[in-house]
This record gives sequence, C-alpha cells and structure tokens, in this order.
Amino acid sequence: MKRIYLDHAATTPVHPEVAKSMLPYFSERFGNASTLYSYGQEAREAVEEARGKVALLAGAQSPKEIIFTSGGTESDNFALCGVAWANQKKGDHIITSAVEHHAVLNTCKFLQKRGFKVTYLPVDHYGFVDPDDVKKAITNKTILISIMHANNEVGTMEPIAEIGKIAKENGVYFHTDAVQSFGHIPIRAEELKADLLSASAHKLYGPKGVGMLYIRKGTKIVPFLYGGEQENKRRASTENVAGIVGFGKACEIAEGTMTEESRRLATLRDKFIKGILEKIEFIQLNGHPTKKLPGNVNVSVKYVEGESMLLKLDGKGICASSGSACTSSILEPSHVLTAMDVPPDVAHSSLRFTLGRENTEEDVDYVLEVLPDIVKGLRLMSPLYQKKRGSYKEICQINQEGKDED
Repeated sequence: MKRIYLDHAATTPVHPEVAKSMLPYFSERFGNASTLYSYGQEAREAVEEARGKVALLAGAQSPKEIIFTSGGTESDNFALCGVAWANQKKGDHIITSAVEHHAVLNTCKFLQKRGFKVTYLPVDHYGFVDPDDVKKAITNKTILISIMHANNEVGTMEPIAEIGKIAKENGVYFHTDAVQSFGHIPIRAEELKADLLSASAHKLYGPKGVGMLYIRKGTKIVPFLYGGEQENKRRASTENVAGIVGFGKACEIAEGTMTEESRRLATLRDKFIKGILEKIEFIQLNGHPTKKLPGNVNVSVKYVEGESMLLKLDGKGICASSGSACTSSILEPSHVLTAMDVPPDVAHSSLRFTLGRENTEEDVDYVLEVLPDIVKGLRLMSPLYQKKRGSYKEICQINQEGKDED
C-alpha cells in the first residue's frame, strides 16, 4: 500500500545529505568540542561552521548570537525564563497570545506561579494577533513580548515585523517562536526587530534533539541551564556535535532551496484547499487562506470526529493529524481553534495536513479521492449530520420549487 506522509509540522524526515554530514561525528570525529586536543578541536570547528550556517539562515548579525539547544521547547523556555529572571528588577509583565505553542503557554503559566503577570492577547477568526492590542497591553512593567512567527496548527503568519517595531519603540524585549517557519520562508531577525528567536532542526529535515535560540547582542538574559561554560557560558552541557552539524547542513540546504520549494508547496496547498472545499460539504478552512505557511491545510469537517477520520486515513496509507503533535493524546478541543471562536464540536472535527519536500500533486489527488468517501461513511453514522442533511435537502427542495414556479 502506498504511504503518504502529510504531517511535516510534527516532524520531517532527515535529508539524506544531512544524515551523511552527521555520520563522521558518531565515530572517527567523536571528540568533545570543549577539549583542547585534536579530536576536540575537530568537533569545535564543526560546531562553529554549523553555527555560521544557522546564523545566515536566521539573518543574525553574528554567529555568536546563535545558541544551540536541545530543540524548540528548550529554546522557548530559555527565552522566556532567561529574560524574565534577568529583568525582574525592571518589571514583571509578559505579553503573549492565546494561540502560542504550549512550550510558550506553559512556560508563562510557570512564571505566573512565581509572581510574574502575563497578558494573553486574543486573536481574530483567522488567528491573527492585532498589533494595536499589543501596543495597548504594554505597561511600564512590561519586559517581554512573545508572539509566534507562524502558527503550528492553522499556519497563519503573524504580523511579526509590526509587533517587533512596537516592542522596539517601547523598549521591550521581543521573542518570536519561529519553529514552524524557520527554513521554510525567509526570516531575518534584524528585519523582524526580534531580540530572541527560537527554531528546531527536525522541522526542516534535520535531526531531532537539537535547536537554537537567536539572542541579539546586548539582550539581557541569564542561563536556563547551569553547569559548564559551553555556548559562550549561556547553555551548559556537552554539545551535541553530530546534531549541530546536521542542523547546520539542513540550514545550508534550506538557504539554497527555500524560495523555490515554498512556491511549489503553496501551489500544492492551494490545489488541496480548492479540491477539499469543493468535494466535501459542511467543511470550513481554518486559518487565513493565503497569509499562511505554504504547506499548511487545516480544515474542520463538521459532524465527524477528527480522530475517526485520522484512523480511516491511516488505513489508506495517509498520515495526517488533528492539531499539534504535542497534544495529540489530549481529548480537549484545540486551544488555537477555540481562541479563533471555532465551536468545540467543530474544533473536534479538525484535520491538519502539512505538506513537505517529497509530496507531489499525485499525493494531493489521492487524498482528494479518498477523503470524501471516508467522510461520507462516517457521516452515515452521525445523527447530527442526518438531521442537518435533512434540513439542507428541504431548503434545496424549496428553492428548486421556487425556481420551477418562476
């Protein structure tokens, strides 16, 4: 049976060239990058070369502004806690949005329990944060604003440059979680006015277990981990050399292919959206139709449980999701869709398809062929659908009778 992977927002397969670049650092170049002899210096050279590649893709002014971490979650925790603890004499107020990844939201809750105040900004029905709401929420105690670059569930791209400008004008540090967008669309930290930016290697065909936090020079922040003096004394722990090398290679590949690949995926995405809206009734697109990540398609298929559709799709060889992989075992409706005023029953019927480099037009055609029949079969067992369908037929019949009389 053909297998089609459409959950690239959860993770991506390691690019063959990335895997190849990593292999020597598991064996003959296994040295600890903090040691002074040749094995260690080989590892150190590889780490710094990778740092330069990541810095280039992030639009950093210097490779020294890149700190390697274990992934996006640690980077988000580091950004929020590190800035909060370093600046608590100045203020205790943080601004974020209701649709952030749980790596940000749960860190904010952690900080609230320790005396910090957090404002959770609402979003509109597309998932956009209003920059004016950001401006109004700033007080003389505000020390940090954290708004994601692009949403991991619905793909909506936030007005980050505008928000960054507001933060800059008010002397407030600005962090953006760019885990979903980094390596897929152009990002220049300087242009976004970001003081801190998080990313993770496994979202752009690199290995799991390695990420980075961009920290603009001059940003007041304290370490999140304590121990040795690695990463310019900002992140203790022996460097994951093989992972860092792979991250650097993934960034190098993305730098050269991102523009063309983004255009290709956007074309596939638009075909997918058009087809799915035409072939299935009582369905809605979640997130903005165009101001979104090029590979993201999030829909709610009303009167059908998302989990039921996922199981049926998996039986046909199609891997998708109903939201964030980090909350896939939670039965509560998506906090992102809820914040967008999507009713709980409709949120429970959501499907997220996220396209990647190996997906083709034939893959999209196959899903568009299979999914309508899956939905039809599941809806036959739904009393809510049968009731709604009956009302729908009655309206159509009345309209047709009116046309016949004319």
